[in-house]
Amino acid sequence: MRVSKNQAAKNREALVAAAGKLFRARGMDGVGVAEVAKEAGLTHGALYAHFSSKEMLAAEALSAGLERSHQAMIRSRGEAAPDFTSHLDYLLSPRMRDTVEMGCPMTASASEIGRQSVEVSTRFAAGLERMIATIQATLGGGHAHAEARRIAIAVVAAEIGAISIARAVAKSDLTLSNDILSAVRVELGRLESHGVDRGD
Repeated sequence: MRVSKNQAAKNREALVAAAGKLFRARGMDGVGVAEVAKEAGLTHGALYAHFSSKEMLAAEALSAGLERSHQAMIRSRGEAAPDFTSHLDYLLSPRMRDTVEMGCPMTASASEIGRQSVEVSTRFAAGLERMIATIQATLGGGHAHAEARRIAIAVVAAEIGAISIARAVAKSDLTLSNDILSAVRVELGRLESHGVDRGD
């Protein structure tokens, strides 16, 4: 029986959401398409009616997750203007560390993207550039454009690393995990406050 366009769109959305959740929790290589279909409440065949390969599904799920994470970050500040300190508090938090399935796909997937397809890598790079631009916009006007971008890149790299390491030790040493988040948050705050030496 053929499904309506509206139902087809809902099925596709359900597959993308299910894939994103499972991929963040267990990694792209650790999840099969049958599991994604089951999580979405659909059949294996229904998945391939929407996506020609697991790689295309992974790319779509990554993009959707990055967009969701970006919108969540915007909502977290409400009507307030973009603020660097608030950004650090939002990303480098126990909540972000502990909500792997619903957290930022960049922190959950960074270590495995290099093993995925060019399309997945391209989607990740686009999300990374967007995050860099978002952070760059929160920096004070005292930074030249090139310097502000360099700081923003350093911040993104440090945040992803900090969340990953904090997650890795949280089960065995929660105090150390919290210390990692706190230390990186403080040091990144200093980086923005004092700037960095300009390198040409």
